[in-house]
Amino acid sequence: MFCTYFQAQVPPKNCWFVIAILKSFEHMSFARTLDAQKGIVEFFVPPSMEEQFLEVTQYFVQHHMMIDLIKLPNRLLE
Repeated sequence: MFCTYFQAQVPPKNCWFVIAILKSFEHMSFARTLDAQKGIVEFFVPPSMEEQFLEVTQYFVQHHMMIDLIKLPNRLLE
């Protein structure tokens, strides 16, 4: 089974914090910057961790640390 895939815009001033918090949850997600200029970060999330990932990222969205979190088809499968 492959990971679910998300993208979000993360303002550069918040990027280190968002990624550090997500890394603190073991095996929750793998994050990497897709476009540094636009602040686009992609997240690969195991299906079993998707619910927890969404709980954490909703906090970031509510506090304007992350913008436009969207679930997309896993781009590595294409």
